[in-house]
Amino acid sequence: MIPVGAHVDSANPIEAAQAIGADAAQIFLGDPQKWTKPATTYPGGAAELRNAAQEAGITLYVHAAYIINVASPNNRIRIPSRKLLNSTLAAAAEIGAAGVIVHGGHVTADADDEVGFDNWRKALESVDLAAPLLIENTAGGNHAMARRPEALARLWDAVGGFDVGFCLDTCHAWAGGIDLPAAADVIRAITGRIDLVHANDSQGGPDSGRDRHANFGKGTIGTEVLLDTIAAAAPAAVICETAYPGVIDDIALVRSRLA
Repeated sequence: MIPVGAHVDSANPIEAAQAIGADAAQIFLGDPQKWTKPATTYPGGAAELRNAAQEAGITLYVHAAYIINVASPNNRIRIPSRKLLNSTLAAAAEIGAAGVIVHGGHVTADADDEVGFDNWRKALESVDLAAPLLIENTAGGNHAMARRPEALARLWDAVGGFDVGFCLDTCHAWAGGIDLPAAADVIRAITGRIDLVHANDSQGGPDSGRDRHANFGKGTIGTEVLLDTIAAAAPAAVICETAYPGVIDDIALVRSRLA
């Protein structure tokens, strides 16, 4: 069975996942907007969370802090980003996470995009891939490393020699100007793989650049297009980053489509 779940609170992700009928759970290991070192708050620590997830049959994923931007030409952003990504990978390995999801990042308008792609290569040379790393496509930014297919192809030219995976966010793809459900085939043709789907409807329209998620059927993508995209990305695991309580129905729809 393909794991299907949601982003949940990190205090007790096992109970949170079970409460919504999920068999996959994505968590933060710290404040996503701060440079604080990642840590497991689960009672008993990382080893207990790892054991509890295994016993419950729940696949864990870790979303890295949003503040991370290893592509940045700014040393005061890029260097802390590498350090935080490295410590996040180490912490995720301790809980047995199936992947660490990190945004592709961007460069500033006054910098050559090639600097960002090369900074990604340098980042992967310096971090320890203690857990699987999944680069996620992003919704906005004209100098984003993973918004449009042509940028993603340049990024993969830089990182293709490393064992990194890909997370397809349906809202980000739609808002970033990639048609659905074709995005699954477009991205797989570039990266050779899709390891995880962030299954979200979009409040913004196509190519709007708006990163605003919505529950299935509550946005501009349409439920059938979303489900067709998820099916096209199979056998990738699925995480719904949508609001409670509607996420329960979102999970059920995904399961029904993948059955």
